[in-house]
Amino acid sequence: MSKTPDPKSTGTGAGKPAGEESTVKVPSKDPKKKDDKKDEDLSEEDLALKQQLELYVERVQDADPGLQKVALESMRQEIRTATSSMTSVPKPLKFLRPHYGTLKGFYEKMPDSDLKTLLADILSVLALTMSAEGERESLKYRLLGSQGDIGSWGHEYVRNLAGEIGQEYAKRQSEEAPIDDLMELVQQIVSFNMKHNAEPDAVDLLIEVEDLDLLVEHVDSSNCKRTCSYLTSFAKYLPGPDDMLVLDIAYTIYMKFEEYPLALVTALALDNMQSIKQVFTSCDDNLMKRQFCYILARHGQTFDIDEELCASDEEREVLQEIVNNVKLSEGYLALARDIEVMEAKTPDDIYKPHLLDGRASAGASVDSARQNLAATFVNAFVNAGFGQDKLMTVPSEATSGGSSASWLFKNKEHGKASAAASLGMILLWDVDSGLAQLDKYFHSTDTHVIAGALLGVGIVNCGIKNDCDPALALLAEYVDKDDPSIRIGAIMGLGLAYAGAQNEQIRSILTPILGDNKASLDVIAFAAISLGLVYVGSCNEEIAQAIIFSLMERIESELGDPLSRLLPLGLGLLYLGKQESVEATAEVSKTFHEKIRKHCDMTLLSCAYAGTGNVLKVQHFLGECAQHLEKGESYQGAAVLGIAMVAMSEELGLEMTIRSLEHLLQYGDQNIRRAVPLALGLLCISNPKVNVMDTLSRLSHDSDTEVAMAAIISLGLIGAGTNNARIAGILRNLSSYHYKEANLLFCLRIAQGLVHLGKGLMTLSPYHSERFLLSPTALAGLITVLHICLDMKAIILGKYHYVLYFLTLAMQPRMLMTVDENLKPLSVPVRVGQAVDVTGQAGRPKTITGFQTHSTPVLLAAGDRAELATEKYIPLSPILEGFVILKENPECRDDN
Repeated sequence: MSKTPDPKSTGTGAGKPAGEESTVKVPSKDPKKKDDKKDEDLSEEDLALKQQLELYVERVQDADPGLQKVALESMRQEIRTATSSMTSVPKPLKFLRPHYGTLKGFYEKMPDSDLKTLLADILSVLALTMSAEGERESLKYRLLGSQGDIGSWGHEYVRNLAGEIGQEYAKRQSEEAPIDDLMELVQQIVSFNMKHNAEPDAVDLLIEVEDLDLLVEHVDSSNCKRTCSYLTSFAKYLPGPDDMLVLDIAYTIYMKFEEYPLALVTALALDNMQSIKQVFTSCDDNLMKRQFCYILARHGQTFDIDEELCASDEEREVLQEIVNNVKLSEGYLALARDIEVMEAKTPDDIYKPHLLDGRASAGASVDSARQNLAATFVNAFVNAGFGQDKLMTVPSEATSGGSSASWLFKNKEHGKASAAASLGMILLWDVDSGLAQLDKYFHSTDTHVIAGALLGVGIVNCGIKNDCDPALALLAEYVDKDDPSIRIGAIMGLGLAYAGAQNEQIRSILTPILGDNKASLDVIAFAAISLGLVYVGSCNEEIAQAIIFSLMERIESELGDPLSRLLPLGLGLLYLGKQESVEATAEVSKTFHEKIRKHCDMTLLSCAYAGTGNVLKVQHFLGECAQHLEKGESYQGAAVLGIAMVAMSEELGLEMTIRSLEHLLQYGDQNIRRAVPLALGLLCISNPKVNVMDTLSRLSHDSDTEVAMAAIISLGLIGAGTNNARIAGILRNLSSYHYKEANLLFCLRIAQGLVHLGKGLMTLSPYHSERFLLSPTALAGLITVLHICLDMKAIILGKYHYVLYFLTLAMQPRMLMTVDENLKPLSVPVRVGQAVDVTGQAGRPKTITGFQTHSTPVLLAAGDRAELATEKYIPLSPILEGFVILKENPECRDDN
């Protein structure tokens, strides 16, 4: 078929700039045929097309308007119908490239007419491949051309225009030029993108031109979830307040299309009480409202259901009960029975001494009170929430008092406080039997036992709300007793029981302590933390004032005490995650005594930006860590924790932070190295990443015991509630390595208890709902424990070891429990696998990979996601975590 074309007929084709087409050079003997080489590789159709187009170009420049019109129409037709593969330029565009300049020149000379706008359209498309970088010619000619259907020129053209609009908008904004013509184009592009499954492109363009509100009118029910999933995912990468605006639009879209559970989750992320109520009032379905209540309960949100939100009294009671989390214990025990782990475990079941060589177990009798104290904690963590164990709840034998009393008295002085409180941990979430069993300790003559019982009451009520406020009734009268340990027990108990509740009565009970000159520093410090927990993230001015005055009144010797650092932490918790709201308080903190000024500044900033992923704040903290200080400065530890607190919000930042922390280990001073393991522990909490595990394992043999202790505790934190065999092995080997050092051994035992937290049914992660929501009370509990771990020797290894019970705030069952419409457990098959991020992907990709099918209730590890494996039921929440109500699918027919 390849006959040699007649060189004369190619018209201007031979004048093409060299290199315009990739041709295979064929050696030619005949010098006359030089010109043909260009065309030799073209097939007949291509050649015909090329000549045709060149003819059109000549005709366009003709004097006769009729000819011009026909030529332009035909040219437009050719370009529109040209199909192209993804990798190459469409043929008409390729052949018209050399004529771009000619047509452009001719356009300038043309008188204004319909033909001129038609040519402008064509030039706009040609500019796609031809215009120089940064000229934005495609957009220029588009605005001069007809305002017709933009999509007919194809996706690539629309994407290119969108990019140019972004640049042009920025330029016009800086020159303060009008932008109306651009916005009309934006409308067209957004509408085109939304119809063609290119939601992310539409959203990106609207963000560039700062008009995201336009989105709401273009979304329809088919693309609302995809659009919102993109909005909520990239909100994490925006600086405040933009992130909140984006979430707000997602909320509006969800409400518009009645995706109520997702709207509720977004409202919780916005922390907006009005929006939460709006979701309740907009939805008429009572079952749906019950599901909302489960979501609120999991988030730890205090919420009162009033007549406006639910008319019938009976239903209102049911809803309030769910929000109050009363059924949590029941569900958790149902899970335990299903997995068959009800039998109580002893500390030795966890230590597995038979797997170690002789010397380690021989050394165990050295510091028996310290060992018993460790066993108390391990026993409490492992049997948490199970209501039975082999040390504290054993039924009393013939001897009066039974063996729980005998274990209690195997602990010395302040150890008895932790032992009595451990009973609260074992009966976690089961308020009725918890209070009944703790009652006997209130009649004790030993102040430490009473203190422990008070704390135990707080632990039992942690995360469970109750209309008759048993914790407040029991603890309030003990807050003003003379003995400091009883006061601390009551104060800390109130903090745990009412975390996040913003309860006015507690404020009136605890605030006076901050200004009390007779109170000891430890009582004041715990009062500040408890107030911070109860009013977490509330920005409450009065409490902030009280803590600030209390800090200013401390004398210099007190500021050196590690407990004094809990005051700024209590202040920081008031602003947890509230970003700019902290600035006024941060200014005031610059007037504090220089011993605590920097520490207070770091703590406030790190709390205010916790979980926001704000890059500038991470850089600020890294900058603080680069300073080399004289001895005795402590604030860098808080800065290192700050890096982890800010960056824990999304996976990318998290991986980058882990790498940055490696550098701090290599170049940082001692007080930075002591904090790095704790920061790693926070980043990967209940999520044992292998690289982090290796780093911590390496640090646990460090020559500096403070670093080693922090690394050991962090090993416990990253493995918390996972029963991770590798971490358990590392800790066992360490226990034979450190067998002579009582302090390290104590930390090791705590870590072993944490790894087996709730026999592997719990998590400490503050994130839930597919890592989208951050529970403020859970994060507050973790931050408190980590700040306290910055100085282990003084606090945890001293007489305040019961601060470890602050972890209760973050403890949650890591389960999926499906219930029927009467809230009774219902077993259905589900697929559980590694979650895949499908945001912005085309089509309907699989959301999980490598799944196994189980029957509910099931355990979900970090990064797991579940989906129903049956058509028979419809889940009322698209996020399968915690309690999910299923309703029968009316369209499903039984085949058998």
